Amino acid sequence: MITYPHLKNGASIGVTAPSSGIPAELHKLVTIACNRLEQRGFRMTCGDTVWTQNKAKSASAVKRAAEFNTLMADNEIDIIIPPWGGELLIEILEHIDYENIRNKWILGYSDISGLLLAITLKTGIATAHGTNLIDLRGEFSDETTAMWQPVLSTKTDESILQRSSEQFQKEWQHDDPSPCVFHLSEKTYWKTVSNRNVKIQGRLLGGCIDIIRHLIGTPFGDVQSFRKKYINGDPVIWYLENCELNTTDLRRSLVQMKLARWFEHCSGLMFGRSPANTPVENYTVEDVYQDLADELDIPIIFDIDCGHVPPQITFINWAYAEVEVEEGKGTVVQYFCS
Repeated sequence: MITYPHLKNGASIGVTAPSSGIPAELHKLVTIACNRLEQRGFRMTCGDTVWTQNKAKSASAVKRAAEFNTLMADNEIDIIIPPWGGELLIEILEHIDYENIRNKWILGYSDISGLLLAITLKTGIATAHGTNLIDLRGEFSDETTAMWQPVLSTKTDESILQRSSEQFQKEWQHDDPSPCVFHLSEKTYWKTVSNRNVKIQGRLLGGCIDIIRHLIGTPFGDVQSFRKKYINGDPVIWYLENCELNTTDLRRSLVQMKLARWFEHCSGLMFGRSPANTPVENYTVEDVYQDLADELDIPIIFDIDCGHVPPQITFINWAYAEVEVEEGKGTVVQYFCS
C-alpha cells in the first residue's frame, strides 16, 4: 500500500544536502530561507553538509547518506528539504537505509528527483517534486510555488487542486533580487502535441530526465516490480523536465525509458518548460514530442509548470491525478489514495 506523509502545522524541517551543498559566499541564502520559514512557524534544523561544497558535492557519498539517514530516523524531524539540487546525488543511493525510511515528506527537484523516485519505488512512500529550500527565501512566494505547503498538508483520502501559473520566469536575474525570488514576466501557456484540449488520469511518477534515466537497470529504478507490488491496474502519468539535454540526447533518453518498459500502461506524458532542448540539425523538441506521441499513441502535454524554469507545481509521486489542459490553462487534481 502506498503511504502518504502529512505535513502538520509548526513542523520541524530538516535541511541536508544529499547532492550539492552551499559554497561559503552563498551561505546567507540558506540563512534567509530558514529565517523566512521560522517566521511562518516552522522549526529548522540544518545538517553539516548544507554548509560545505567541493568537487561537485557537499561531502563524501557515505557522509551525505549518513546525514540523510539520521534526519530520516529522527522523530523530531517532520520533513526533509534539501537546499537545492546538484550533480552527484546518485552516489548516495546505495547507502540509503531504505528498510527504515520513515513516513515523512522529502521535497525537492533537479538532482534530488533521483532520490525521490528511488525512495518511492523502493518503499512505497510518496515523495514530493517541487520547490527547494533556497527558492523559499523570498518575502513571499508566488501562488504556484506557495502551494507546496497545502499540497503536503493534504491528508490521506483527500484531494488537492493546483492550477497552472499565470506567468513564468524567462531567465534568472541574481543581481536584481525580487521580493518573491522569481521574476515572473512571461505568459504561461500549457501546450499539447495534438493542439487540442486534453484530459488524462493516472498515477504520477517522474522527475528530471537528466537524472532519473540513470536509475534504469539499477535496483533503484525497478518500475516493473513497483507496478506489480503497488499498482492496482491504474495507468501512469509521467511528468518529466529537462535541465541540460539537447534534443537528440533527450530523444535517446526517452527511447531508453521506453525500451526499459517505463512507459507501459501509460495514459500520458507531461514535460516541463526547459532552458535546454537545443535543436540538433533542425530536430526540435516539438519533433521529439511528436515522435513519442506517434510511438506511444498517448497524449503529450508540454511547457507545464515543472522544473528549472519556475514556478513549479508540486507533484506527488504516486498520487492519483486528473490533469486537464484547456485553451492553454492547466489544472492538476491529486488524490492521496492507496
